[in-house]
Amino acid sequence: MAPHPVVQAAIDLSAGAIGGTACVLSGQPLDTAKVKMQTFPSLYRGFVHCFLSTYRQDGLRGLYRGTAPALMANVAENSVLFMSYGFCQEVVRVVAGAHSGATLSDVQKACAGSVASIFSSLVLCPTELVKCRLQTMHEMETSGKIASGQNTLWSVVRAVMRNEGPLGFFQGLTPTIAREVPGYFCFFGAYELCRSAFADYMGKSKEDIGVLPVMFSGGLGGACLWLVVYPMDCVKSRIQVLSMTGRQAGFLKTFMVILRTEGVRALYSGLTPTMIRTFPANGALFLAYEASRKMMMRQFDS
Repeated sequence: MAPHPVVQAAIDLSAGAIGGTACVLSGQPLDTAKVKMQTFPSLYRGFVHCFLSTYRQDGLRGLYRGTAPALMANVAENSVLFMSYGFCQEVVRVVAGAHSGATLSDVQKACAGSVASIFSSLVLCPTELVKCRLQTMHEMETSGKIASGQNTLWSVVRAVMRNEGPLGFFQGLTPTIAREVPGYFCFFGAYELCRSAFADYMGKSKEDIGVLPVMFSGGLGGACLWLVVYPMDCVKSRIQVLSMTGRQAGFLKTFMVILRTEGVRALYSGLTPTMIRTFPANGALFLAYEASRKMMMRQFDS
């Protein structure tokens, strides 16, 4: 018997939160390097230089700077994403004329994930803004763009509220949505297609393919997402960080300024740590999500 929709939503939300926590804890140092390189591409010679410079400046604490808002961002994003993913699958069934609970194709699931990402963007944007600002505090201070002493979670939150008001937390929302909608189509599409390929090869159902295939499928989904949307993520990071110094130009203007003054390469600055991070982080995300969801579904059935 299928769970009540409210119970199913609670299971999906909880499993998404567990998956988001696993994703952050396994990939935060590489995410810090990514954001630094996106915002200050001329400051570092490459990923290794950025990673080691950050470690020498602040040790492991510097590499894990922004973990608290990153946890809030990922737990909030993935909770809403996977809960909405379940609802959006039902919407896709209605549009396709299928009965409730019918098995969807991998492409239909990708469409459901794409629509679900719109809802997750609304909770992701504010927490990701705080995370990105914390991660780049050292560079902003040394470049003289801001005064020192603003490098704690609460000082960043207070500064946004004081200088920009509640809507200040939503700077970068347009590039966030522009990133998430196509990105999560690729993310869920690649994940489901890869799981289907493993299931066909192993002669099992997608739910029984094991730990490594699930982690590889999740990593491949993450890699496809970032390859497609990385320039938009770069623009989002610039807007969210540089808006600390005053009103920042919008998505299109920021994109064109980067393209005109720094070239296409700047839009892909930080791609290396992102691609290195995506397999362990997204593998952990989907493994934790699938395992916890399966366990909770079993508890409900019993």
